[in-house]
Amino acid sequence: MLKSASKLLLTLTITVATIAQPLQADAGETRAPKPGPNYVWKCIKALAICDWFVKTTSHKPGSVKTGGKKPVKSITKRPERICLQGGAAHTCTSVLGNWSNSRQCYLRRLDPQPPRSDPAWQGHTDGAIWTCVSEYDDRFVTKWVWIPGKPDTVVVDPVTLVYEAIADMHLAAPLINTAPGSGQIGLVNMPVWLWVRKTENTWGPIVRSASVPGLSVTATAQVKAINWSMGDGKTVRCEGPGTPYDKSMGVKASPTCGHRYVKTSRKLPNCKYPVTAVAQWDITWQSTLGDTGQISMTQQAETQLRIGEAVPVLVDPDGGDAVAPAAGGC
Repeated sequence: MLKSASKLLLTLTITVATIAQPLQADAGETRAPKPGPNYVWKCIKALAICDWFVKTTSHKPGSVKTGGKKPVKSITKRPERICLQGGAAHTCTSVLGNWSNSRQCYLRRLDPQPPRSDPAWQGHTDGAIWTCVSEYDDRFVTKWVWIPGKPDTVVVDPVTLVYEAIADMHLAAPLINTAPGSGQIGLVNMPVWLWVRKTENTWGPIVRSASVPGLSVTATAQVKAINWSMGDGKTVRCEGPGTPYDKSMGVKASPTCGHRYVKTSRKLPNCKYPVTAVAQWDITWQSTLGDTGQISMTQQAETQLRIGEAVPVLVDPDGGDAVAPAAGGC
């Protein structure tokens, strides 16, 4: 915690500041191995932190160039995120926190948070107070800033926002329909119609977005296909939702999604085939930083189908009563 004598009221979001000179480490202090030749050991008294820090260098604005090669095509494209301090490349993550290009400092959430009476809150009751640490000519400047939401640190992973957007979609299991239905009896070698009812969150397309300051992601989800596991060892893949059955269609096969059983379900539990419909979702996304990607997800639903066979009627040639063969099991 900063001493009250060092607090300085500033305008906008900057409310507390201290200038901390790097301190020499104690002679007997144990240090972690030096990460590389471009690191120096520094201590920040205001934050009670000692660690290796990258040496700062100066570049004129515009002097840092990025490569001109085209990115390799892949499912996910991640442009390099560059942290800059006054036009010079800067480490994005350190013990001080995560770098913010807009605020030109490392941000770390204060824990515990100062009381609401502290002037750092500027009268706000939402958001949080963060330390904002910058380095100028081997001096660390520490400020307290109020941030209403998530900070625009460079290390924000857009995929995290993608899954927030997907969660907001509330993707649901497919709405199964069959003919014959689950309460009816189909026949061996007769066509079975398969289809699903389309809604926004069971078929798509559905679009949702998620964002933090400085980064926004938009995701679009659409079912690519339904894989029907028919319970007899066969799988039927239907690229579309299927065609709803109507009585006027008689005993024709479905033009888009159907199946025929070659054996009855008599010997199965409950005398029914277990049927599972797995919806394959394709989710594409893009961010305001130029990232793009694709994610696959599945949702499934289940039903059961009873399949019998046409029972022949035995006729006594001598004029006796017709006798149907005894059905076994179901």
